[in-house]
Amino acid sequence: MTAPTNIDRSRDLSQPLDRLGLDERMKDASDYLRGTIALGLLDQITGSVPSPDDVKLMKFHGIYQQDDRDLREERRRQKLEPAFQFMIRVRLPGGVCTPEQWLKLDEQARAHGSETLRITTRQTFQFHWVLKDSLRPVIQGLHETLLDTIAACGDDSRGVMCTVDPQSSAFHAEVAALAKRVSDHVIPKTRAYHEIWYGDERVAVSEDKEEPFYGSTYLPRKFKIGFALPPSNDIDVYAQDLGFIAIGGPGGLEGFNVVIGGGMGRTDQAPQTYPRLASLIGFIPADRVLACSDAVMTVQRDYGDRKDRQHARFKYTIDDKGLEWIKAEIELNMGEAFEESRPFSFTSNGDSYGWSETADGRHHRTLFIENGRLNLPTLDALRDIARIHRGTFRLTPNQNVIIAGVAAEHRADIDAVLINHGLESMQTSMLRRNSIACVAFPTCGLAMAESERYLPSLIGKIELILAENGLSREPITLRMSGCPNGCSRPYIAEIGLTGRAPGKYNLYLGGGFHGERLNCMMRENVGESVILETLRDALGRYARERKQGERFGDFAVRAGIVREVTEGRFFNDPQT
Repeated sequence: MTAPTNIDRSRDLSQPLDRLGLDERMKDASDYLRGTIALGLLDQITGSVPSPDDVKLMKFHGIYQQDDRDLREERRRQKLEPAFQFMIRVRLPGGVCTPEQWLKLDEQARAHGSETLRITTRQTFQFHWVLKDSLRPVIQGLHETLLDTIAACGDDSRGVMCTVDPQSSAFHAEVAALAKRVSDHVIPKTRAYHEIWYGDERVAVSEDKEEPFYGSTYLPRKFKIGFALPPSNDIDVYAQDLGFIAIGGPGGLEGFNVVIGGGMGRTDQAPQTYPRLASLIGFIPADRVLACSDAVMTVQRDYGDRKDRQHARFKYTIDDKGLEWIKAEIELNMGEAFEESRPFSFTSNGDSYGWSETADGRHHRTLFIENGRLNLPTLDALRDIARIHRGTFRLTPNQNVIIAGVAAEHRADIDAVLINHGLESMQTSMLRRNSIACVAFPTCGLAMAESERYLPSLIGKIELILAENGLSREPITLRMSGCPNGCSRPYIAEIGLTGRAPGKYNLYLGGGFHGERLNCMMRENVGESVILETLRDALGRYARERKQGERFGDFAVRAGIVREVTEGRFFNDPQT
């Protein structure tokens, strides 16, 4: 990554490396993410990668070591090692996927991923259930269609999001292209990935060229970037470490309002941790996007907490140093000041289902994929479509699929495939369409409770409450995560649920429908009966007392059901 020449690339670490966190020392000693991963892959005694450090380093390569938690206790009793397997996350800027790439993803999922793929909340794919011996075949297979998994995880800039659908106009296409440029720009430059997974020979280079921006310790924690195109906030731009809000004019794209410091993660027993919405700091012309990305990431690289990983996200750096101080440092690194922010507004954050036509005469079909899980027969249907489709596929931040860029004369062909596989009907409730769940059990090692497997049945019970109150057609956002880390962005939903233990959740109400306000805890560590009882009361009041056009989250705050949370620092204050 090439930073602007005016950036001081020296580290501002206040203590020697050996006095910093264990992960910082591990990264520094990793030989730029090589570690002993290659040797661990050769170990046939275990289904795991034996070194705990290598397990962490593989995240930078887009790979998480996991085990089947449904089998964990039984295997322990049998004195067997856990049923190790791996999750592989693809780097897919803006969720854009060609038919050729889709077919390769499908092929790898059938051969190595237990015939399933998952669409994530950051517009990409995850393979689950991949065994150690299949890691290289999957990654090399992806490489055949110019896909990779670099920096899909780890302490670096993660996959870059972009509002869909970029083919709907030249304006969208320009922003999507910028998202792709930023993604390619911010990934680590080490050759470790190519050596380990593609078998490339190592070429000797100086340390400053091995990783010119990140250095040997990379970032203090993960860093997320997204591009939003008003009036849609489908990417939840305020949940990003760095968000670019596109501003258009008579001639097309003019530039971006910049927001910084969003992040969803928190820890239940650590009140000093909290979700935070990104803060608006100004406007930049479109040609300054790469320079701005460099400048913002430089501030986090140099000033982020490298001792306490719970305090290492950019949001804490901003709150510790102060927003104005951080803004001034970004401007210094960027070489110019931000302009005044431009007016904009968000009016939606969901997906439009069925067919739509755009100004360029192309047609786009959005398919609802519940919680992003692609199993048979949906995989079969989309494989058949990929074989005849001449446009692209778009993954949405709401975990759905858009069959994009279809010529009018080919619509019937797409419909025929969907009908043949029983996927033509879109009979799903408004609540279900506005829901998101993380993976959780049985694969995620952080999960404390069910999410993807449980949410569909819970929604069925909430749908009955909505029907009783005449609210079935009312769009309400609902997000569930199996732990407090917030991968499904639950803390900005009108109804949010985060796992505490099997069958137990924190219930949050009052988030902004367009992702513009945090919610507030309503019930702590409760089961389904209390969740439904609480929602029955709140939704009943909403049906009786709401104003014309008032969203449920707005009503919950106005009616005093929950307090308004204006800043992340106040998120954990007691409900009054």
